[in-house]
Amino acid sequence: MRILTFTTLYPNAEQPNHGVFVENRLRHLLKDGRIQAHVLAPVPWFPLQGKRYGRYGAFARVPRHEVRHGIEISHPRFPVIPRVGMAAAPYLLAHAMRPAVRELLAKNDFDLIDAHYFYPDGVAAAMLGQYFKKPVVITARGSDISVIPQYRLPRKMIAWAAGKASGMITVCQALRDAMLELGLDGERIVSLRNGVDLELFRPGDRTQLRQMLKLDKFTLLAVGQLVEHKGQALIIEALPALPDAQLLLAGTGPDRERLEQLATQLGVRERVNFLGAVPHAELAAYYGAADAMVLASSREGWANVLLESMACGTPVVASRVWGTPEVVASPDAGVLMSERSARGVAEAVLSLRAHYPQHAATRRYAEGFSWHDTTQGQIRLFEKATAEFHA
Repeated sequence: MRILTFTTLYPNAEQPNHGVFVENRLRHLLKDGRIQAHVLAPVPWFPLQGKRYGRYGAFARVPRHEVRHGIEISHPRFPVIPRVGMAAAPYLLAHAMRPAVRELLAKNDFDLIDAHYFYPDGVAAAMLGQYFKKPVVITARGSDISVIPQYRLPRKMIAWAAGKASGMITVCQALRDAMLELGLDGERIVSLRNGVDLELFRPGDRTQLRQMLKLDKFTLLAVGQLVEHKGQALIIEALPALPDAQLLLAGTGPDRERLEQLATQLGVRERVNFLGAVPHAELAAYYGAADAMVLASSREGWANVLLESMACGTPVVASRVWGTPEVVASPDAGVLMSERSARGVAEAVLSLRAHYPQHAATRRYAEGFSWHDTTQGQIRLFEKATAEFHA
């Protein structure tokens, strides 16, 4: 079977960590050998490439075509209207992608559109599926279901796309439950959790790693974009109650200056190290050197960073939101916060330290989350969706 993976959430030469979770799932799917794929990963159109234009300048520098891990990727452009474009986004995206899809069909026909993120990507994919008469499977990943349906027009378009889709996937049961509450057809929704690359993320020599990274305190690690809903501010605010702990923040984003100011105001700036963007493949060293990985998000579908940390033998502290309790389901995995606050972070870290699991036990827990079952579930759904569409 040949699929077209369609999503604006996919890594590229300028943004190598952008949507890496979609790339990881696709790479493991293709390893099975029964699926071939081309990726259509549109980026917003912007006329100027200068670095002073921030993320829009980065969009302009993204190559039109590239190959990553042996997968061919196209990056056609689509128009974005800031502030007022949310309702129009699926239409603009779908219309702009018609020539690119038509070109791909002419070169090498595909059987199914594999879309990721329900809005606007999934809605646009459903429109393209209708236009080109192809079955569509849409994967819901987090805020596309937990946040966006709060808005009336996007909610209606998500329901329309769900009605046209030949199948739907969620990355956790909590998202599936939310989709049922929206009135979507549960018969066509399957929950297929993300897995973890157990070869890339594996325990290393902790003493050596800590020496290499010059870590001499109890070390907390947070991995993710520096944006408000990721909750790095709560971790920094917890540090006064954790006087012997240091914090490593891996990631970039608009909140960095605010977080630096907060750390200075609280007198903990010397215990907070901003690592900037860390390539995905290099995160294993930080996971392996840290004593705990902390995720204080207000929303998450299925947070891959939790499993990556556990696969390196490092337990986690996490907020009790959406799919996270499905990931952190054993004392060997770590501790869930009693409340999402600075106090909740501090109490959970102290609880973890008081009952710290063996690193080998944390690794064994992570080994239960290989990609095999998810890959087989995707293939079954793709085959079923294609057969029923042409029946």
